[in-house]
Amino acid sequence: MTKVPNPIDRHVGARVRMRRMMIGMSQERLGEALGLTFQQVQKYEKGTNRISASRLQQISETLNIPLAYFFKGAPVAEGAAVNGGFAESAPEEGYASDFVMTAEGLSLNRAFARITDPKVRKRIVDLIVALAEGDNA
Repeated sequence: MTKVPNPIDRHVGARVRMRRMMIGMSQERLGEALGLTFQQVQKYEKGTNRISASRLQQISETLNIPLAYFFKGAPVAEGAAVNGGFAESAPEEGYASDFVMTAEGLSLNRAFARITDPKVRKRIVDLIVALAEGDNA
C-alpha cells in the first residue's frame, strides 16, 4: 500500500519548488546548499518526505524568503479554525498559484514581468482574456 503525501507537505513542497524555480536555482544547487542530494530535494518538493522545521528554516534562508511564504494558501484541516489563519484563499487563487508553479506559468510570468510599458501589458491581458473566452464558447 502506497502512502499518500499529506496535503500540507505537498503544498509546502510545491512552494519550495516554485520559489526555487522563480530564482532560477536547480534542485542540485539547492541540495548542495542544504547538504542534501537533488533526489532528497525532489522528495521534499513532491511532498513525499516531510520537511522538518529546522530544514524549512534553512530552506527559507537559502531561497531568501520568509517562512510564512511556504504556508500561504495552504489547505485548511477539516474543523480547523480559519479566522486568523493564514490558509484562507479563494479557489481561484489556488488555481493561479498551481499554474504559476508550472514551467509554462513561470516562463509566462518571467516574460510578462520584463514588459515595462503598461499599455502593452494591458493589451496582452486583454488578448489572453479574449482567447480564454473564445475557448469557452
